[in-house]
Amino acid sequence: MSSMKQPATLDSLRPFMAFVSNCLTLRGFSPHRASEIELAVEEALVNIFRYAYPDRPGTVEVRCRGTADRQLVIEIEDEGVPFNLLSIPDPELSTEISRRKVGGLGIYFIRKMIDDIHYRREKDHNVLTLVVSPEKPAPFMGKPGCRHSGQPL
Repeated sequence: MSSMKQPATLDSLRPFMAFVSNCLTLRGFSPHRASEIELAVEEALVNIFRYAYPDRPGTVEVRCRGTADRQLVIEIEDEGVPFNLLSIPDPELSTEISRRKVGGLGIYFIRKMIDDIHYRREKDHNVLTLVVSPEKPAPFMGKPGCRHSGQPL
C-alpha cells in the first residue's frame, strides 16, 4: 500500500493528484479512465479542504492499494467534521438549471465515475473508500448509480 499525508489545503492538491495519477498508471489504467477517477478524487479532496476543518488546520491522507482482480482501492482519510457523502441525495437534474438548488453536483460526479464507494467514521476520522476498475468505463451520464454503502469493505 502506498500513502501520502499532507495538510488539508489547496496547496496539497497537486501533490495528491500526482500521487493518485502515479498509482493509476502503475495499475495500467487507460488515460481516459484515469482522468475520470482523478476528477472524482479531486472533487472529494477539494470538498475536504474547504469544509472538513472549519475552525482549525488539519491533514488528509490518501492511500492506494491494488487488489488481485486488478482493481485499485483509494482511501481518503481526514480528522475533520463527520461527513458521509453517501447521505446526500442526487441533485434534481430534470429541473431547469436556474431553479436548481446550488451544490451537490460534485458528489453526483463522484458517484457516477467510481465503481464502488464506501464511507465510515472510525475513531473520529472520516474514511472515504473509492474502488475502481481499469477496464470499466464510467460514463458520466446515463450510468445507473454506482453501488455504494456506508459499510466498510
